[in-house]
Amino acid sequence: MFDKLQDLERHFDDLTTQLADPDIIANRVAYHNLTRAHADLAEVVTTYRHYRAIEKSLAEAQEMTRDPDPDLRAMAQAEVTSLEQELEDLTLRLRRLLVPKDPLDDKNVILEIRAGTGGDEAALFAGSLYAMYQRFSDQQRWKIETLSASPGTVGGYKEIIALISGQQVYSKLKYEAGTHRVQRIPVTESQGRIHTSACTVAVLPEAEDVDIKIDENDLKIDTYRSSGAGGQHVNTTDSAVRITHLPTGIVVTSQDERSQHKNRARGMKVLRSRLLDFESQKRQQERADSRRTMVGSGDRSERIRTYNFPQNRITDHRIGLTVHALDRIMATGDLDEFVDALQSAEQSERLQQETD
Repeated sequence: MFDKLQDLERHFDDLTTQLADPDIIANRVAYHNLTRAHADLAEVVTTYRHYRAIEKSLAEAQEMTRDPDPDLRAMAQAEVTSLEQELEDLTLRLRRLLVPKDPLDDKNVILEIRAGTGGDEAALFAGSLYAMYQRFSDQQRWKIETLSASPGTVGGYKEIIALISGQQVYSKLKYEAGTHRVQRIPVTESQGRIHTSACTVAVLPEAEDVDIKIDENDLKIDTYRSSGAGGQHVNTTDSAVRITHLPTGIVVTSQDERSQHKNRARGMKVLRSRLLDFESQKRQQERADSRRTMVGSGDRSERIRTYNFPQNRITDHRIGLTVHALDRIMATGDLDEFVDALQSAEQSERLQQETD
């Protein structure tokens, strides 16, 4: 491990030198790529240098434990104990930092929320989830743009799709993919009985043209009149678009824009992301060799979380984390506790796989 850390430190220093080169600075593409590579190495190199500094301090403290003064020996021994624990913690942190990162973590995402079992109540909960993700995005300084929405009969959404853009979006939102179950008393329930309903959430890394090449011959594109809200103009032209990717059977529809051209562009954006996710899921399954990870298989039929309103409780079933602050989390979108715990669980599992 330490040979690899030394190599990374040398590479980091080399990048630092290159970034001061006027010719590199003048080349926007090269400078951007080097800056990104430099930033990716900064945390592990800084941690490694801190490790070496603590290692040096430990050697000095160990030397002091042989001092003839008993008070100084006692103080030195206490410092040795503290520094040994810090070295142990830093070693674990360095091992985790050396685990290869998910190459999709820097991507923006296409967020898709669909009402499942539960009818109107499921649609209302889909609206609550979307509002929670909007607030979480605001906290993270991300931009969220609704791509398409199908309103529910009494509120909420039967389906809503949005693009979320910013830094490290996929790295934090990817854990939201799966089935979210809600237990609460619906507003339409006159006898105060608790109902259970569910929504499915898909989190797709946004695909760019360089990520996914789509052959036009693999597409079947149909146009039709929009059926939702949007004014008379929307419903009097064939502006809605349905795109079918024949090799995979993936179907995407877009009808929220007045222009057929804009609806096709939005539909292709969603299609590329679904195809990238399809390929990513397939590669992940091949790598895992049917081994399920701690944070779930990624199967969207898998129940990942339960929101129990009478008990003010949210439980994440993948890691067994329960938080009794549902009202606060839904109101503020503060998902950090769940995100941090899931990231830690994934890192530990990937580290275990690396050392197996």
